[in-house]
Amino acid sequence: MILVTTDNVEGKQIVKTLGLVRGSTIRARHLGHDIMAGLRNLVGGEITDYTKMLAESREQAIQRMVQEAEGMGANAIVSVRFVTSMVMSGASELLAYGTAVEIA
Repeated sequence: MILVTTDNVEGKQIVKTLGLVRGSTIRARHLGHDIMAGLRNLVGGEITDYTKMLAESREQAIQRMVQEAEGMGANAIVSVRFVTSMVMSGASELLAYGTAVEIA
């Protein structure tokens, strides 16, 4: 599966547009991580627990989007985007979406 943020895949032609595909995940913060993040905020630096959590969330959302596209018969997804939104205090959704296409 080819994923691109552009409207087309260079060197390939879109022969069929199959439609919108998306994948999402909702993650909640962890109290222990929040305490460590608060301490890290005092001294500065990367909050690695949150970096790891967000990276895992992005990968899971991409995987779910790809599964939906494969179910439609796509071999590529163009115009891939990410959006995050707060669902409730301490929990956020990460959504990956794009257009499933068949390329040749």
